[in-house]
Amino acid sequence: METIKNAGQYVSESVQGTGAEASKRANKEVAKDSDASLGNRATAAKDAMGDKMDETSHNTKASTNKEAAKH
Repeated sequence: METIKNAGQYVSESVQGTGAEASKRANKEVAKDSDASLGNRATAAKDAMGDKMDETSHNTKASTNKEAAKH
């Protein structure tokens, strides 16, 4: 039963990691956009850093759950 739980958590964390990565990429594009206001660019850059931390966290948890599901 624990293996099924770990497999489900792996899928959930993988999806969340992918969502954070997509958000990070979008925010990076806004941060690079010279037509955007300085305030919007700064906010997007800050949000991209937060998204990167979320992405890393979710991917680490997914990897841990994937390994746990194998045993």
